Amino acid sequence: MKHKKDFRLLGIKIFLRTIGALLAAAAVVSAVWSVVLRGSFADGAVALLQIFPGMTYDTALSLYERIFRVHRDALILLFIALVSAGLFLMFLRWITRYFEAVSAGLDALLSDASGEISLPPELLSIERKMNLAKHRIILQKSEMRMAEQRKNDLIMYLAHDLNLLRDEKQISRELREKYLSVSLAKSRQLEDLIDEFLEIARYSLSNITLQYTQINLTRLLEQLLYEFQPVLDRKGLTCRLVAADDIQLKCDADRMQRVFDNLLRNAAGYSDDGTEIVVEVREEAGALVLEFSNHGAAIPKERLERIFEQFYRLDTGRGSKGTGLGLAVARQIVALHNGTITAESEDGRTVFTVTLPASAPQGERAPAS
Repeated sequence: MKHKKDFRLLGIKIFLRTIGALLAAAAVVSAVWSVVLRGSFADGAVALLQIFPGMTYDTALSLYERIFRVHRDALILLFIALVSAGLFLMFLRWITRYFEAVSAGLDALLSDASGEISLPPELLSIERKMNLAKHRIILQKSEMRMAEQRKNDLIMYLAHDLNLLRDEKQISRELREKYLSVSLAKSRQLEDLIDEFLEIARYSLSNITLQYTQINLTRLLEQLLYEFQPVLDRKGLTCRLVAADDIQLKCDADRMQRVFDNLLRNAAGYSDDGTEIVVEVREEAGALVLEFSNHGAAIPKERLERIFEQFYRLDTGRGSKGTGLGLAVARQIVALHNGTITAESEDGRTVFTVTLPASAPQGERAPAS
């Protein structure tokens, strides 16, 4: 219904133009018909034949009757057709200007032209969407440059620490252990960053064939929570699984595990120390619904709408870990499974909800993202 309202002005203008073209055609045809019926056309035609070919009045009248009067109806229909065709071409030209304006806007969007994209007032909705897409592209490019800079900084800091370890001969054992620990942490960050870049590139630029298998979703989540326990222990967190004992799901197990891992890692990263993370699984109308909830600072609504964007991070300080790609990758994987992922945050509780079809779709090739 919203899209209909977006183009209401365009519809009204097209309607008025159509009515105007029909009225103009009717007026022209009516005027010509009136001239022909009143006989003034005959007088003019006979007078013209007398002047140019130099005919006598009787000869000109006879020729007019043989050519025009006998074929009058056919000539009038031909005239009506020519008038209609001319008005239709004018109307078509007016309509194609909208397509030309949209095409020019797309060219500006693709060519990174400076300034806002401008379209006719009737296409205001398309203009807004194009400018929104342009701003997002600019933002993503900026964030990609920032991510590239973070990677370069990590490499620089890592090289600096390793050079200290190599060049400093009298360094104490405690300081050596400190540098080694920092270097190891930065190496892992760099590895995560590179993995995320490769992952998002793989999901964005290629066709993905999902390898569907029937899995016990409950066992998969139990195993994942067991492996995740060291991460939880560092902040004194607990994690509780609420699910039936034998929930079956047909999916690409490896990729779906990546989704759950990203959501758990996100929940742990933004949970208050000593709180509980709850993973709940339930069946609803032929679909499986998984909720990952944690307690911590609420996510502002304006940020909540952007957390699935590539490279977007809630915390952008230098000490922040993560690349801002985890949730974007999770959304891509869920979409490939014909599912959805959403987020809500209110009163210190954040919930990520994943909805998946209970059975795999026909055919196992997923569409390109």
